[in-house]
Amino acid sequence: MTVRLFVWRVRAAAVPLAFWSMAVDRRPLSRSAGFAKLLGTGRGSEFGVGAADLTRWAAVVVDGPRPPMRGAVQQAVLTLEPIASRGTWSGHDPFTATADRRDGPIAVLTRARLRPTRAVQFWRAVDPVSRNLQQADGLLCALGVGEAPVGFQGTVSVWRSAADIVRFAYRQPEHAEVVERTARLGWYAEELFARFRLLGVDGDREVLGWRDGP
Repeated sequence: MTVRLFVWRVRAAAVPLAFWSMAVDRRPLSRSAGFAKLLGTGRGSEFGVGAADLTRWAAVVVDGPRPPMRGAVQQAVLTLEPIASRGTWSGHDPFTATADRRDGPIAVLTRARLRPTRAVQFWRAVDPVSRNLQQADGLLCALGVGEAPVGFQGTVSVWRSAADIVRFAYRQPEHAEVVERTARLGWYAEELFARFRLLGVDGDREVLGWRDGP
Protein backbone atom coordinates (compact mmCIF):
# COMPACT_ATOMS: atom_id res chain seq x y z
CA MET A 1 0.00 0.00 0.00
CA THR A 2 1.27 3.45 -0.94
CA VAL A 3 -0.25 6.57 0.57
CA ARG A 4 0.49 9.99 -0.84
CA LEU A 5 -0.32 13.39 0.59
CA PHE A 6 -0.49 16.14 -2.03
CA VAL A 7 -0.37 19.78 -0.97
CA TRP A 8 -0.82 22.68 -3.40
CA ARG A 9 -0.54 26.44 -3.26
CA VAL A 10 -2.77 28.31 -5.70
CA ARG A 11 -2.75 31.95 -6.77
CA ALA A 12 -5.24 34.14 -4.91
CA ALA A 13 -6.94 34.90 -8.22
CA ALA A 14 -7.30 31.15 -8.83
CA VAL A 15 -9.13 30.32 -5.58
CA PRO A 16 -12.47 29.90 -7.46
CA LEU A 17 -10.72 27.40 -9.75
CA ALA A 18 -9.52 25.48 -6.70
CA PHE A 19 -13.08 25.28 -5.35
CA TRP A 20 -14.20 24.04 -8.78
CA SER A 21 -11.45 21.41 -8.78
CA MET A 22 -12.51 20.22 -5.34
CA ALA A 23 -16.09 19.87 -6.57
CA VAL A 24 -15.64 18.19 -9.94
CA ASP A 25 -12.50 16.07 -9.34
CA ARG A 26 -13.68 14.39 -6.14
CA ARG A 27 -15.80 11.65 -7.69
CA PRO A 28 -13.42 10.63 -10.55
CA LEU A 29 -10.54 10.46 -8.07
CA SER A 30 -12.51 8.26 -5.68
CA ARG A 31 -13.34 5.85 -8.51
CA SER A 32 -9.71 5.44 -9.58
CA ALA A 33 -8.08 5.14 -6.12
CA GLY A 34 -8.31 2.69 -3.28
CA PHE A 35 -9.27 5.63 -1.07
CA ALA A 36 -9.07 9.38 -1.66
CA LYS A 37 -10.06 12.62 0.04
CA LEU A 38 -9.71 16.18 -1.25
CA LEU A 39 -9.14 18.57 1.64
CA GLY A 40 -8.99 22.19 2.57
CA THR A 41 -6.24 23.40 4.89
CA GLY A 42 -5.77 25.94 7.65
CA ARG A 43 -3.02 28.41 8.37
CA GLY A 44 -0.14 26.37 9.75
CA SER A 45 -1.56 23.63 11.97
CA GLU A 46 -4.80 25.52 12.65
CA PHE A 47 -8.24 24.53 11.41
CA GLY A 48 -11.79 25.88 11.54
CA VAL A 49 -13.69 28.68 9.79
CA GLY A 50 -11.47 31.53 10.92
CA ALA A 51 -8.26 29.67 10.14
CA ALA A 52 -9.00 28.51 6.58
CA ASP A 53 -6.21 29.08 4.04
CA LEU A 54 -8.01 29.32 0.70
CA THR A 55 -4.74 29.38 -1.25
CA ARG A 56 -3.58 25.98 0.04
CA TRP A 57 -5.33 22.66 -0.64
CA ALA A 58 -4.49 19.00 -0.06
CA ALA A 59 -5.41 15.44 -0.96
CA VAL A 60 -4.83 12.05 0.63
CA VAL A 61 -4.69 9.28 -1.98
CA VAL A 62 -4.24 5.54 -1.37
CA ASP A 63 -3.03 3.50 -4.36
CA GLY A 64 -4.30 6.03 -6.86
CA PRO A 65 -3.30 8.65 -9.42
CA ARG A 66 -2.01 12.16 -8.93
CA PRO A 67 -5.09 14.38 -8.63
CA PRO A 68 -5.31 17.63 -10.59
CA MET A 69 -5.46 21.02 -8.91
CA ARG A 70 -6.44 23.90 -11.14
CA GLY A 71 -4.50 27.12 -10.61
CA ALA A 72 -1.67 25.47 -8.60
CA VAL A 73 1.67 27.31 -8.59
CA GLN A 74 3.41 25.12 -5.96
CA GLN A 75 3.12 21.46 -5.08
CA ALA A 76 4.64 19.07 -2.56
CA VAL A 77 4.06 15.33 -2.32
CA LEU A 78 4.71 13.16 0.74
CA THR A 79 4.98 9.43 0.02
CA LEU A 80 4.03 7.37 3.05
CA GLU A 81 3.88 3.76 4.20
CA PRO A 82 1.38 2.92 6.97
CA ILE A 83 2.77 1.79 10.32
CA ALA A 84 -0.48 1.69 12.29
CA SER A 85 -4.05 2.95 11.95
CA ARG A 86 -6.96 3.07 14.35
CA GLY A 87 -10.50 4.21 13.61
CA THR A 88 -12.47 5.00 10.45
CA TRP A 89 -12.80 7.78 7.89
CA SER A 90 -16.26 8.16 6.32
CA GLY A 91 -16.96 4.61 7.44
CA HIS A 92 -13.80 3.18 5.85
CA ASP A 93 -10.58 1.78 7.31
CA PRO A 94 -8.33 3.18 4.57
CA PHE A 95 -4.81 2.36 5.80
CA THR A 96 -3.41 -1.15 6.14
CA ALA A 97 -0.16 -1.32 8.12
CA THR A 98 2.67 -2.59 5.90
CA ALA A 99 5.80 -0.85 7.21
CA ASP A 100 8.25 -3.13 9.02
CA ARG A 101 10.67 -0.29 9.84
CA ARG A 102 9.81 2.53 12.21
CA ASP A 103 13.06 4.47 12.30
CA GLY A 104 13.53 7.85 10.66
CA PRO A 105 10.89 10.54 10.10
CA ILE A 106 7.30 9.65 10.99
CA ALA A 107 4.09 11.25 9.70
CA VAL A 108 0.94 11.38 11.83
CA LEU A 109 -2.55 11.91 10.47
CA THR A 110 -5.51 12.61 12.73
CA ARG A 111 -9.05 13.12 11.51
CA ALA A 112 -12.34 13.49 13.35
CA ARG A 113 -15.99 14.32 12.78
CA LEU A 114 -17.21 16.34 15.75
CA ARG A 115 -20.50 15.82 17.54
CA PRO A 116 -22.39 19.13 17.13
CA THR A 117 -23.22 19.28 20.84
CA ARG A 118 -19.55 18.93 21.78
CA ALA A 119 -18.02 21.31 19.21
CA VAL A 120 -17.68 24.40 21.42
CA GLN A 121 -15.97 22.41 24.18
CA PHE A 122 -13.61 20.88 21.65
CA TRP A 123 -12.53 24.17 20.05
CA ARG A 124 -11.82 25.74 23.43
CA ALA A 125 -9.70 22.79 24.56
CA VAL A 126 -7.73 22.27 21.34
CA ASP A 127 -6.67 25.88 20.71
CA PRO A 128 -3.64 25.82 23.07
CA VAL A 129 -2.57 22.45 21.63
CA SER A 130 -2.57 23.89 18.13
CA ARG A 131 -0.45 26.86 19.25
CA ASN A 132 2.07 24.68 21.11
CA LEU A 133 2.42 22.20 18.25
CA GLN A 134 4.38 24.64 16.09
CA GLN A 135 7.06 24.98 18.80
CA ALA A 136 7.38 21.26 19.49
CA ASP A 137 10.85 19.73 19.43
CA GLY A 138 11.38 17.41 16.49
CA LEU A 139 8.49 18.77 14.40
CA LEU A 140 9.32 19.09 10.69
CA CYS A 141 5.95 20.37 9.49
CA ALA A 142 2.29 20.46 10.47
CA LEU A 143 -0.89 21.55 8.76
CA GLY A 144 -4.55 21.53 9.66
CA VAL A 145 -6.78 19.72 7.16
CA GLY A 146 -10.47 18.96 6.77
CA GLU A 147 -13.26 18.13 4.37
CA ALA A 148 -15.15 21.20 5.61
CA PRO A 149 -14.32 24.16 7.89
CA VAL A 150 -16.91 23.17 10.50
CA GLY A 151 -17.36 19.76 12.11
CA PHE A 152 -14.57 17.96 10.22
CA GLN A 153 -11.07 18.56 11.53
CA GLY A 154 -7.68 16.96 11.31
CA THR A 155 -3.95 17.47 11.24
CA VAL A 156 -1.01 16.08 9.34
CA SER A 157 2.36 16.40 11.04
CA VAL A 158 5.82 15.06 10.26
CA TRP A 159 8.39 14.41 13.00
CA ARG A 160 12.08 13.56 13.03
CA SER A 161 11.42 10.39 15.03
CA ALA A 162 8.81 8.41 16.93
CA ALA A 163 10.43 9.54 20.19
CA ASP A 164 9.62 13.18 19.37
CA ILE A 165 5.96 12.27 18.88
CA VAL A 166 5.82 10.52 22.25
CA ARG A 167 7.39 13.50 24.00
CA PHE A 168 4.78 15.87 22.59
CA ALA A 169 1.80 13.55 23.03
CA TYR A 170 2.38 12.54 26.62
CA ARG A 171 4.63 15.19 28.16
CA GLN A 172 2.90 18.28 26.81
CA PRO A 173 0.18 19.00 29.42
CA GLU A 174 -2.40 20.58 27.10
CA HIS A 175 -2.22 17.70 24.64
CA ALA A 176 -2.41 15.07 27.37
CA GLU A 177 -5.51 16.82 28.76
CA VAL A 178 -7.22 16.82 25.35
CA VAL A 179 -6.54 13.08 24.96
CA GLU A 180 -8.06 12.40 28.38
CA ARG A 181 -11.11 14.59 27.76
CA THR A 182 -11.68 13.06 24.33
CA ALA A 183 -12.19 9.63 25.88
CA ARG A 184 -14.27 10.96 28.76
CA LEU A 185 -16.52 13.46 26.96
CA GLY A 186 -17.00 11.77 23.61
CA TRP A 187 -16.28 14.77 21.39
CA TYR A 188 -16.11 12.73 18.17
CA ALA A 189 -18.79 10.93 16.19
CA GLU A 190 -15.98 9.34 14.15
CA GLU A 191 -12.21 9.47 14.45
CA LEU A 192 -9.05 8.11 12.90
CA PHE A 193 -5.43 8.15 14.02
CA ALA A 194 -2.67 6.83 11.76
CA ARG A 195 1.13 6.80 11.69
CA PHE A 196 3.29 6.40 8.62
CA ARG A 197 6.91 5.93 7.71
CA LEU A 198 7.98 8.86 5.53
CA LEU A 199 9.43 7.45 2.31
CA GLY A 200 10.06 10.74 0.54
CA VAL A 201 9.20 14.39 0.02
CA ASP A 202 9.07 15.73 -3.53
CA GLY A 203 8.39 19.22 -4.80
CA ASP A 204 8.41 22.54 -2.99
CA ARG A 205 8.65 22.02 0.77
CA GLU A 206 7.80 25.68 1.39
CA VAL A 207 4.13 24.91 0.78
CA LEU A 208 4.34 22.53 3.76
CA GLY A 209 5.99 25.06 6.06
CA TRP A 210 8.88 22.59 6.29
CA ARG A 211 11.62 23.12 8.85
CA ASP A 212 15.23 22.09 8.33
CA GLY A 213 15.52 18.35 8.32
CA PRO A 214 15.70 15.22 6.12
